Amino acid sequence: MAFPLTTPAFENDGWIPKKYTCDGADVSPSLTWGEPPAGTQSFALIVDDPDAPSGTWVHWVLYNLPAHARSLPEGLPTERELPDGTRQGQNSSGKTGYHGPCPPHGAAHRYFFKLYALNYEVDLPPGASKSELEQAMTNHVVAEGQVMGRFQH
Repeated sequence: MAFPLTTPAFENDGWIPKKYTCDGADVSPSLTWGEPPAGTQSFALIVDDPDAPSGTWVHWVLYNLPAHARSLPEGLPTERELPDGTRQGQNSSGKTGYHGPCPPHGAAHRYFFKLYALNYEVDLPPGASKSELEQAMTNHVVAEGQVMGRFQH
């Protein structure tokens, strides 16, 4: 099942402003989503770039977002665990939290922001990898929303 995921920062399939990249302040964009299906216990977010030369580059891993949440603010702190229990995992830079687009010079890359509604809270400590989160989400995704932006130097 799909549900809407949007950002005021850019349109789906549009250009990501420099503010949200390594060419700017490198802050996370705000995200807003619709009502998830009944039974949703938490949300997880994965942001990645499948066009990276070395394979898919992970820019953000976030999980255990409370089920009542319908948005993330711009510039979310990069702490491993936030006051509401949201946990952040490790990105491909080896850091926690959001790491914006920063592709090599050349063709534009695509950045997929994928939000998952889950029927449970993920039992992973802060700092988990994308693959650990994907494994933990197996058979627990009840809905999914996605927005994609592009960026190039």
